[in-house]
Amino acid sequence: MPCLCSTHQNKAKNAPNLVWRGRYDGLMEAFLVSTGIVALAEMGDKTQLLSLVLAARFRKPWPIVWGILVATLINHGLAGALGSWVTTQLGPDALRWVLGGSFLAMAVWILVPDKLDDEEQEKSPRFGIFATTVVAFFIAEMGDKTQVATVMLAAQFNSWFWVVAGTTLGMMLANAPVVWLGDALTRRVSLKWVHRISAVVFAVLGGLALWGGPASIEKNEAPVEAPQKVIANDNAPAKL
Repeated sequence: MPCLCSTHQNKAKNAPNLVWRGRYDGLMEAFLVSTGIVALAEMGDKTQLLSLVLAARFRKPWPIVWGILVATLINHGLAGALGSWVTTQLGPDALRWVLGGSFLAMAVWILVPDKLDDEEQEKSPRFGIFATTVVAFFIAEMGDKTQVATVMLAAQFNSWFWVVAGTTLGMMLANAPVVWLGDALTRRVSLKWVHRISAVVFAVLGGLALWGGPASIEKNEAPVEAPQKVIANDNAPAKL
């Protein structure tokens, strides 16, 4: 009979690779989905309008871009931590309904256009361009669509670092070009269609969350059995 030792050894060697590959794919999914969703949601958003106002007022793009980056990291870091905390407080079924309903509500909210408050436009720089941008952007982002989306994405993927990295990159992709190019960029892009596409994406995520998404598929998969060590010819008589 052929020895099964090599087959079980190969399975044992490949098991860690498969686990690592699955984990890597999940992290990249969290990063890429977070980047795409926030970049779309930020188009025409209040904070993007604030970026446009700051760029037109100060005419110094680098301090503004760095200020946006710092404010986003702090704001979305806190939002992602809140989303990760929610996953520890709610059971799987309750979390599924909360996330599904939140994503569907976000799909409707994204269609409502934002306007920048007059008070935010009239604030004078008291602490320099960088500090003014950090404070103004952080305050404007509080309770904003992209902040709420960060909370939901962190709860959905349960990966704080990669979600926050993705949402921050999405914010920079949407805001940095506006700082340098001004409203010439926003005029070339149909914000109405961008918002519609974003609404569809949020609606799909809401449907997947209610249905169970990839998590339900993983639950139905049969667990991989640990390879059993086979000792060949243990009971065979020793040769003289």
